[in-house]
Amino acid sequence: MMNGQVIKEMHGRIVKNFMDLLIMAELKNSPMSGYDVISFIHKKFRLLVSSGTVYSLLYSLERDGFIEGKFTNRKRVYALTEKGEETIQSIQEASEQIQTFMSNIFKRFNNAKGPREELDTVVYSG
Repeated sequence: MMNGQVIKEMHGRIVKNFMDLLIMAELKNSPMSGYDVISFIHKKFRLLVSSGTVYSLLYSLERDGFIEGKFTNRKRVYALTEKGEETIQSIQEASEQIQTFMSNIFKRFNNAKGPREELDTVVYSG
């Protein structure tokens, strides 16, 4: 029982911590409204997020220049800016390094009681 709860909590933490990137990656496919974002997160990740959480994040992404919102048919629809597209492209290009980094985190859990293993080196460029 405890295991299922821990996994559920970790799932929620991961989605919430990476929600900005998940939104930007989805906006690469097509523009979305805040409601569309909430529906996307729920359908894709089985996580209900509050409208306050989503709109706060959308405003932050817009303020930072990653997305742009425009009113269409009385609702605000968001699309990636050039800066947002470049950011998503950089993340896609670095996916191997990111996976190695995440793998290193979980190797720590697997080796918590045993001898320390050398972790794979993550090389960051740029």
